[in-house]
Amino acid sequence: MTQSIQSRAATAGLRMTGQRRTIAKVLDGATDHPDVEELHRRAITLDARISLATVYRTVKLFEEEGILEKHDFGDGRARYEHADGPHHDHLIDMTTGQVIEFVDPEIEALQERIARRLGYRLQGHRLELYGEPISPEENAE
Repeated sequence: MTQSIQSRAATAGLRMTGQRRTIAKVLDGATDHPDVEELHRRAITLDARISLATVYRTVKLFEEEGILEKHDFGDGRARYEHADGPHHDHLIDMTTGQVIEFVDPEIEALQERIARRLGYRLQGHRLELYGEPISPEENAE
């Protein structure tokens, strides 16, 4: 992440109220991919006056400005992360819902080769893998 959400919002010309600053602070501190309800739970520990509706409006505004990226990992909840963070892909544990970020140079190179073979220069991509944990016995195979 190159800039804080608050500084990106200011650069975008957004009016940053105290509640928006608090929500931005919570987002900046997130190491996971929280949904709006989780962001609200975290924000009210800093400012009990923040309503769920305010969090929804703020997240939507940040998303529209390209500050946040919205993900749907198949659990029916929109989740968010910084839009300007370093590139990574996601592996979603279908048992627990845990989202694991990873970068794999082989996958990156393969995607480039596929695009080139089809006559394209890759401009971006999003990869989400869904899986279940395997047993130690299966992992040894």
